[in-house]
Amino acid sequence: MSEKIELISFNLCPFVQRSVITLLQKNIDHKVTYIDLENPPDWFLEISPLGKVPALRVKDTVLFESAVINEYLDKTTPPQLQPTDPLLEAKNKAWIEFCSDMIVNHYLLTIAKNKEDFEKHKNKLHDQFILLEKTLESPPFFNGEKMSLVDTAIAPLFMRLALFEQQVPLELFSRESKVGNWSQKLLSLPSVENSVVNNFKELFEAYLKNSNSYYANLLNS
Repeated sequence: MSEKIELISFNLCPFVQRSVITLLQKNIDHKVTYIDLENPPDWFLEISPLGKVPALRVKDTVLFESAVINEYLDKTTPPQLQPTDPLLEAKNKAWIEFCSDMIVNHYLLTIAKNKEDFEKHKNKLHDQFILLEKTLESPPFFNGEKMSLVDTAIAPLFMRLALFEQQVPLELFSRESKVGNWSQKLLSLPSVENSVVNNFKELFEAYLKNSNSYYANLLNS
């Protein structure tokens, strides 16, 4: 991939972060353009059919949806992260969707207005991590020794969970578990560490505290 591509982003979006991780992990020359999703520019609405980020502009073509973007990046820039065996590749794609559901569930946890809804989403996340623990066979990565797009798909969730675990312990998995080791491995990667803006923690904390949610009240207490 010789041309410089453009990723259109919002600085707190976990789905955008997935694509940034893939770009950095594969050393793809790119630029990131940040927009305000509350007040998106007209040019963005013209190129993004769903009005969502991420969007990837490659010459005159625009791709949307993080899973599609990551698959394109992986197939066009070696070495390939996804397995070449069709069955294992399909399994990976299924678990990428599972990770997407986990990210959405975590978002719903952070905006829950009362303890009942908060606990509902927390318990669902806990059950999802139990399923992941049973699925992981040979860490440090989802497929073992080789990083894949499943790893880039879940890393943003691990980062968000780690940021405020000391302030609001969710205790969704043990640090000594396979999931715990997986999380620590991913969060130690430069491609993950550098996939967010420098003041990400402050921005994310301010966003949460202004959300008037049960989780924000826990953070503020």
